Amino acid sequence: MSHNLYSAIQRSLHRDPSRVILQLLDGHSVTAGDLDRDSAILASVLAASGVTSGDRVSAQIEKSRMNVVLYLAVLRIGGIYLPLNTAYTDSEIEYFLTDAEPALHVCSAQRAAHAETLVDRVPGLTVMTLGDDNGSLFDAFQAASAAGNQITTVVDKAVDDVASILYTSGTTGKPKGAMITHGNLVSNAQMLTEAWGYTADDTLLHALPLFHVHGLFVALNLALINGGTVLLLPKFDPALVLQGLPHCTVMMGVPTYYTRMLTEPAFNREATAHMRLFISGSAPLLVETSDAFYERTGHRILERYGMTETGMSCSNPLHGERRAGAVGPPLPGVEVRVMGEDGSELPRGAIGALEVKGAHVFKGYWKLPEKTAAEFKGEWFITGDMAMLSEDGYISIVGRGKDLIISGGLNIYPKEIEDVLNDQQGVIESAVIGVQHPDFGEGIVAVLVGAQPLDMAVLEAVCREKLAGFKVPRRWIQLDVLPRNTMGKVQKNILRDDYADSFKS
Repeated sequence: MSHNLYSAIQRSLHRDPSRVILQLLDGHSVTAGDLDRDSAILASVLAASGVTSGDRVSAQIEKSRMNVVLYLAVLRIGGIYLPLNTAYTDSEIEYFLTDAEPALHVCSAQRAAHAETLVDRVPGLTVMTLGDDNGSLFDAFQAASAAGNQITTVVDKAVDDVASILYTSGTTGKPKGAMITHGNLVSNAQMLTEAWGYTADDTLLHALPLFHVHGLFVALNLALINGGTVLLLPKFDPALVLQGLPHCTVMMGVPTYYTRMLTEPAFNREATAHMRLFISGSAPLLVETSDAFYERTGHRILERYGMTETGMSCSNPLHGERRAGAVGPPLPGVEVRVMGEDGSELPRGAIGALEVKGAHVFKGYWKLPEKTAAEFKGEWFITGDMAMLSEDGYISIVGRGKDLIISGGLNIYPKEIEDVLNDQQGVIESAVIGVQHPDFGEGIVAVLVGAQPLDMAVLEAVCREKLAGFKVPRRWIQLDVLPRNTMGKVQKNILRDDYADSFKS
């Protein structure tokens, strides 16, 4: 039996080939049969371009029908899919491509010129462009379709074969590639199907990006494996969400989505009457947001917990108490434990380091065996989050052991930003922190020490050139010195306290 994720998806597609799987805003729909055929056609194009089983295929493209088809085509031929945030800059893309060494990089026409400059540095690299109805890869797809070229087979894969590499920012400043296996993705989809009661009768309002674990591996995979319909929005837009809600049953989002929906007067019980489930993740959901949402709609948001390396690990129950401020019990098949500094497991009610174990836990970091080894204790993965396990089995995330900022549902490590700032003339040192933001969950604050008054506008421009927009600080502060402890370590906790109100109105 093949453990290829596409095999599991294909079984669902074959149950009813006439069923609408993707519903697009322009009124077009894609049936299960269409999706299976289109992925077979594009698979033939990928093979003709030299992509073979085990090769990486990177993609920095806008969310679209063809984005979904590309993902499935890569899985079908046994490739390793590498989705990249569309906000990444040229310098960031250069790092990802030279590190991952993909056989094929797919990007927008606007990005192609820079990607082409990397061909000599990445062995065997081919660059192609793709939009929803344009680009060199789309043209090749159209030609293959006209010629009747398809690869209808699905390459056999073992449970622990890598299906995707997702880059996550690292404390060293260099992102690291988490290797996600076919077994990881199938098991996580099965867990969530059971936990959330997901069926082919569900229609998912999909407003998340397709380069993130939440939008790709949680939302899209869950819908495809169960044969449900996906209303594929190009991006999150409150007006589009309001338009789509009467036709959907499930919505997944980050807390920012829900805080923004609450500012819409038309977002009420009537607008959400057809919905059965709202799910939130990727960042902590404030109790105030949860309560306000329930008061407005009558729906209690189901908050869950996961990360790039594990997919989903915990979830509040579909039936039972959805506890605001908690991420629920572990999902079926997942084990969790809370550990003390001495390496012993703590009793319930105590706060410590959260570790998880299960078939959903990733294989390791791409080309980083030592980093991989450091993050595991046997089969237990060290999440880096601080948590408490209640007497009745609910996990609450109380902080992060790692210096991580989560803004708008996206993970940001300060070290990456600090490295850019510290390289600029006049900057002696910097400390980047996250503080509460009413819209994004956390907003980024840059605290700097300079030899003279610093031009913050110039520093911001440099950050925008070198970093994706979501990593650029939103507030800039200059101090004479940074607070330090007796060991000389910068006390970011003091900075977070001092500037906690940075984004309060």
